[in-house]
Amino acid sequence: MTPLRLFAVLSLTLPAACNAAPQPQPPAPAQAERTATTSGLDRAMLERTVQAASRLSRIRSMIVMRDGRALAEHRFNGGPPLDRAVNIKSASKSVMSAMVGIAIARGVLDGTDQPVLSVLSADAPADPDPRLARVTVGNLLSMQAGLDRTSGPNYGRWVTSPNWVRYALSRPFVDEPGGRMLYSTGSTHLLSAMLTKASGRTTLDLARDWLAGPLGITIPAWSRDPQGIYFGGNEMRVSPRGMARFGELYRLGGTIDGKRIVPAEWIEQSWTPRTVSPWSGQRYGYGWFIGDMRGHPVRFAWGYGGQMIYILPDLKLTVVMTSDATAAREGGHIDALHALVADGIVPAAERGGPQTPSSP
Repeated sequence: MTPLRLFAVLSLTLPAACNAAPQPQPPAPAQAERTATTSGLDRAMLERTVQAASRLSRIRSMIVMRDGRALAEHRFNGGPPLDRAVNIKSASKSVMSAMVGIAIARGVLDGTDQPVLSVLSADAPADPDPRLARVTVGNLLSMQAGLDRTSGPNYGRWVTSPNWVRYALSRPFVDEPGGRMLYSTGSTHLLSAMLTKASGRTTLDLARDWLAGPLGITIPAWSRDPQGIYFGGNEMRVSPRGMARFGELYRLGGTIDGKRIVPAEWIEQSWTPRTVSPWSGQRYGYGWFIGDMRGHPVRFAWGYGGQMIYILPDLKLTVVMTSDATAAREGGHIDALHALVADGIVPAAERGGPQTPSSP
């Protein structure tokens, strides 16, 4: 697997002791994942990792769960309580992916090969590019619609337009459907519109019914477009503990507390690499980034500013971090968050330790 591209020198680094005597790197296993042979977390390494996190001015919270137990729960820099909902930014895309998988299982949507226009034809341009008919649910999930992006420099024009769905569908094609990755929040918003029109219910209602209720978490109302469609792929609000609960759902294959919530096959499909980000070099599936840390597979949800859910299945780890969502974009903070996991939490899990929670 392609390793996470971490800078060799960061403005914040873990103490040298964290990287001393690194664990031997085994050859890539034949199977997709390995089984953890340790439990708990090395306490000294965890404490050093928490101290390193505390020196990041933008971080607001960190939760580390192993095998279902919260072994570290910390707030930083005046961050809100861990049960208070926060803006998870584009980590919403991973939640939207889960909702699409549930919708397919329930027959609300037909599958990943379903054309977008099968539901949204009323919002298509009057004389559309013929390629628009070939754009599928799967293309939207993997950011391979081929349509010009609504993120980045185009974001402002999109969210100030009178009809977000029509604007996204009317973007010119800059690649073929199924081509290169074109990260675009408009693609995820089209999924929210499809869910709303196909089900006759709001995306908020579906999120509460299909995810929040079964998980025992709260999802407050969030932003909507001028037509009342809840923003798909941005601005969703979930607490750090709610994010951890969602991460655990995926780590456990879609079943939690004995309840099947997301089909196991959907999680496998979502974690299958389908394209590569031109910016980070990370592989991308259906709403999830896919990489490797110290030889361990990692899947992660990534929201602007550092709203993160990391899942390392073979180590039985779920790690959540939230950050200031209003800070200016810059790469150093995200690299530092990756390093906290790769250089601190993963080695602590490899060494293992007592199952003793650490809290603020």
